[in-house]
Amino acid sequence: MVTQINNITYRSDVKPNLDEAINLYSHCSLGERRPLSDRARFQAMLDNANIISAWDRDKLVGIARYLTDFVYTTYLADLAVDDTYQNQGIGKQLIKELQKATTVGCRIVLLAAPKAVGYYPHIGFEAHSSAWTILEPLK
Repeated sequence: MVTQINNITYRSDVKPNLDEAINLYSHCSLGERRPLSDRARFQAMLDNANIISAWDRDKLVGIARYLTDFVYTTYLADLAVDDTYQNQGIGKQLIKELQKATTVGCRIVLLAAPKAVGYYPHIGFEAHSSAWTILEPLK
């Protein structure tokens, strides 16, 4: 799927290469929270997820990295937009493109980065009080 809006092309038919992705994440607040220096781990994150990317010609300027069953739940793991391209609707369009890739009624679930908490209600997301996470192995 390829969509062109203004000068930005949204693509689900290609995945950015590792260096393009690291460059993008290095130029947005999400990069602080991702293992950019662990190239093998970061490559696996890209390889094992669905990707919709936003491009300004040949420059990667945004990414939605997600996991989905396409009908019931989509976990939006990353929504990243290059700092210099923010406030242009790219993040919102990436989510719209993700919704086009799934069926009507497929819920999007995400954990917001601390600096992005105020963004999601602005575009229609609702907070959920019973989200849980675990990082350490169960005992």
